[in-house]
Amino acid sequence: MDQSGKTFLCISNFFKGNAFLIALKKQGNRVFLITSEKLKDQPWAFEYIDDVFYMPGQDLDWDLDLLMKGVGGLMKNHKIESIIALDDYDVEKATYLRENLRIPGMGQTTGRFFRDKLAMRIKAQDSGIKVPPFSPLFNDDDINQYADHIPAPWVLKPRSEASAHGIIKVENKESLWENIHKLGDNRLYYLVEQFKPGDVYHADGLMLDGKNIFCAVSKYLSTPMEISQGGGIFRSANLKYGSDDEKKIKKANAEIMKAFGMKSGATHTEFIKSKEDGEIYFLETSSRVGGAHLAEMVEAATGVNLWAEWAKIEDSLAKNTKYTMPKVSKNYAGILLTLSKYEHPDLSSFDDEEVYFRVPLEYHAGLIVKSKNQNRVMELLDSYAVRIADEFSTVANAPEVKKFH
Repeated sequence: MDQSGKTFLCISNFFKGNAFLIALKKQGNRVFLITSEKLKDQPWAFEYIDDVFYMPGQDLDWDLDLLMKGVGGLMKNHKIESIIALDDYDVEKATYLRENLRIPGMGQTTGRFFRDKLAMRIKAQDSGIKVPPFSPLFNDDDINQYADHIPAPWVLKPRSEASAHGIIKVENKESLWENIHKLGDNRLYYLVEQFKPGDVYHADGLMLDGKNIFCAVSKYLSTPMEISQGGGIFRSANLKYGSDDEKKIKKANAEIMKAFGMKSGATHTEFIKSKEDGEIYFLETSSRVGGAHLAEMVEAATGVNLWAEWAKIEDSLAKNTKYTMPKVSKNYAGILLTLSKYEHPDLSSFDDEEVYFRVPLEYHAGLIVKSKNQNRVMELLDSYAVRIADEFSTVANAPEVKKFH
């Protein structure tokens, strides 16, 4: 076993992952970060990063050829053992670099299952996993066939956006075609899917050598799509341990990871329980830690820091050492988060002993509560939602709504 320090190259076009970077460095590794030039002034954990490199341009349009040449230059003096994508939008960048530089880890084909919503649905369907009826927007006859046989409403979804950003809900065939025509040539990058009313769940997990070694199942009390479409308060809470829904979601999540070829790392996967038939349907997945401070909520409930444990998994793989999961607690936790009319909202009046975490985002008001009693968590989420709506909430115009990274 080689336990000497390894060299990790981490990529993030969004300010996130400090806990990951810190944990990697604490394991005795060399840690490099590539991020967007516009994120220079963010409070990165610089004391735990050996060097930071900045890419020009907007966060989503990095020049991949320039990126590869830059990494190639870095490799002249450093042997990079692992490349890590910290956000959804970095998966393509990381898989592109791994493929071209022949560095172990997820390649471009598998990476598509964790970024391209069309690839996800086709793979899930081919693997016998339930998905809402869908169609690509390549062929007019296929779209008409779909619209004539699958009952509305439908949603037009970007194939590679994070969270609920860019989703368009349509109620009839005329509106469907109107929106497709508006997309123009960009229709190639969208799909249409039947909108299924129901409860939406998320499974936040850790994988090692193709096995689910940890999975926390939670339910959105108001979904990212609802928030991005109409504003309001985002809420989520973990499910009752051992409940029927928890068991079903864990089983479905394991099936997805096996079908998609996920080997090791963090995952965030969403499912819907249809109100029509009570069945669990797969919605989407990603090979990263869930956004919107869900990681802190999971840690409050289970004691597991997804960022830190993911880093330890990557460390163990690079060094060929054994990874051991920490002890998992069984508390209950919930989060509420909203856009705030104040840059730094004063949440000190929310002073119940169950308050675990106050979200430190500008122009956001958010809290995580924790208790051994699930009913107490739900009671606080309900009462706090009313207070936060009255005192802090505001609504941004749709283009201004930030992505739930």
